[in-house]
Amino acid sequence: MTHASALPGRPGQGPVGGPATARAVCVLAPNPSPMTLDGTNTWVLAEPDSDLAVVIDPGPLDEGHLREVAATAERAGKRVALTLLTHGHADHAEGAARFAELTRTEVRALDPALRLGDEGLEAGDVITVGGLEVRVVPTPGHTSDSLSFHLPADRAVLTGDTVLGRGTTMVAHPDGRLGDYLESLRRLRSLTVDDGVDTVLPGHGPVLADARGAVEYYLAHRANRLAQVETAVESGLATAEEVVAHVYADVDRSLWPAAELSVRAQLDYLVEHGLV
Repeated sequence: MTHASALPGRPGQGPVGGPATARAVCVLAPNPSPMTLDGTNTWVLAEPDSDLAVVIDPGPLDEGHLREVAATAERAGKRVALTLLTHGHADHAEGAARFAELTRTEVRALDPALRLGDEGLEAGDVITVGGLEVRVVPTPGHTSDSLSFHLPADRAVLTGDTVLGRGTTMVAHPDGRLGDYLESLRRLRSLTVDDGVDTVLPGHGPVLADARGAVEYYLAHRANRLAQVETAVESGLATAEEVVAHVYADVDRSLWPAAELSVRAQLDYLVEHGLV
């Protein structure tokens, strides 16, 4: 099982795969599923006049996909100089070590176990490659190691699984925590208000042209789900499984295991805040 969990929600806009902004091209991995939507979005970033590129989330360990990512950069006259990871779930990071072999690049991530090379990633880091500027934004919650990448020149943010192009993501309990996730959504909202970000380049699904609207929708959706879970507990439902069957009754059962992780995170949140 992969770990995006495209639970029903706001529809996406824009294309999946191909050019998305002046500096970002998506190479879609061949791993579609209910959990990964159309597949994992691997992003190739570069300044238009530079011969260097940065790749974000090489994706699964699929030789054909990894070679196509490298070839996408090469066809544009660019050499991959660095690989970055939004988080460690296999559908985003499993192919990173092999991709590093193919391109002779370092892999930078928040989790030291995922790094290849001497440097990691930390909140507030600014990465510059061939004139391209990428700012590291901590967005834990889906997982504890989740990062987003702000691309100021394109007024865009690459969100990994924190915000998807279609549906909503899960909070991967116990590693993911709802309180962290809500704070991360508020941090992304600040990027749209204070830093002019208007485009979401997600880890799965189509590009979102209304970044602020997408984040506001996620915040409202989480508040609504939390209220539903709180009401379910107050009505006497005692287990996460019972809550899922009640709150997610209209959701495809194939997504119930992912929903259960989010419910467990919500239950923890309610207990921590003395709401149940």
